[in-house]
Amino acid sequence: MDTHSQKFKVRLGLFVIGGLALFTLAIFIIGKQKNLFNPVFKLTTTFYNVSGLQVGNNVRFSGISVGTVDRISIINDSTVKVEMLVRKEVQQFIKADCGVAIGSEGLIGDRLLIITQGTTDAPLAKDGQHLESTEPVETDAIIASLQVTSASVEVITKQLEEVMTNVNSGKGTLGRLIQDSTIAEDINQTILNFKESSTRLNETMETSRQNITDIMTSLRITTDNTAGITKQLEQSMIEINEGNGTLGRLIYDTIIAGNINSTIYNLNKTSEGLNSTIDAFQHSLLLKGMFRKKAEADELKRIEEAKQLEKEEKAVEEKNEVE
Repeated sequence: MDTHSQKFKVRLGLFVIGGLALFTLAIFIIGKQKNLFNPVFKLTTTFYNVSGLQVGNNVRFSGISVGTVDRISIINDSTVKVEMLVRKEVQQFIKADCGVAIGSEGLIGDRLLIITQGTTDAPLAKDGQHLESTEPVETDAIIASLQVTSASVEVITKQLEEVMTNVNSGKGTLGRLIQDSTIAEDINQTILNFKESSTRLNETMETSRQNITDIMTSLRITTDNTAGITKQLEQSMIEINEGNGTLGRLIYDTIIAGNINSTIYNLNKTSEGLNSTIDAFQHSLLLKGMFRKKAEADELKRIEEAKQLEKEEKAVEEKNEVE
């Protein structure tokens, strides 16, 4: 006897078929994510610390998921080897000098591997290619650094609080500048003095500029006059060098030079003759007595002057003795 109705059997069959379809779809989706049905090639890298990376995590290149982490193994106490499976279609874009770094899915998401782009001249990565890695920054290290920074900020805040308290109390230079109205007035007066000095300096500069303009004008006139004098002197020197004029003839005319030499020679002869004539005239019989009397008179005059000088000196000595 059939204990199940036809309707129940149909529903059971549909349920089994649906379950099988969902199972097949799940296998297909998971297999696609894990690259079970796609041709892949292997890449390897090493880290000192994988920072929570697990097998099955995604591998990204240029922001696109291109593979998964296939295996993580410890090589020694300071090296961890990571093997990746990357889709074969992406191999043409990955170069041998690409780098590998550990990132995360969002701020607190799962860890993943990030393949950086290489240079255009580098060869393509081969199956089993080892890529250089960049060590990740540990979250614990970041937190420790933040703690140190927070302690420093706390100290700075405390010191800043004390400074602001002193400033508000009018202590120190800054406090006096802010709280003391006298200093503010002095600063205002100083600014006014600077402004007045600047105005006077501008006036002085304007006057100096005018004086410099006048000096430059006078200098230009002097330069023009000098140029004219130089031109005239140039023409005069040309005339002299050509033997023109009195000075030119004196320099270059040998006849005039000879005449001057003859004249000087004749003057010398005339002077010698005149001296001889004067000597003869002084020793002539008519004038000899006159010259002798003149000499005696000169001698008497000299003696009188000597006596007068002696008297004056004696009077001065007597005066000094009395005093």
